[in-house]
Amino acid sequence: HVQLVESGGGSVQAGGTLRLSCAVSGDINDRYQIGWFRESPGKEREGVAAIGRRTSTTTYADSVKGRFTFSRDVTKNILYLQMNSLKSEDTALYYCAKEGSVPGEFNNWGQGTQVTFS
Repeated sequence: HVQLVESGGGSVQAGGTLRLSCAVSGDINDRYQIGWFRESPGKEREGVAAIGRRTSTTTYADSVKGRFTFSRDVTKNILYLQMNSLKSEDTALYYCAKEGSVPGEFNNWGQGTQVTFS
């Protein structure tokens, strides 16, 4: 069973920065797709960024392109989401997730870390 634990959320102001981290109990190499998602009240869960299976290509939601950067440290099994130029609409509960054996099916999720605008 894979465990993912997010951290780094908090309260920010417009234009601020945060770096979210996600510690993963298993490997985070390119065998499986990994990603960051977010949920906010009244909205559907949104995929924020992902690194594809067997590729180093990173994709981003249009709403965060140019502001967020997804990276990983495979030696420490930690994922990062660097968030710059934050906007009020970025307020959400952010999750990291890892794909399972079925391509495209994320079935390993963390508990989430909250990002809130002050």
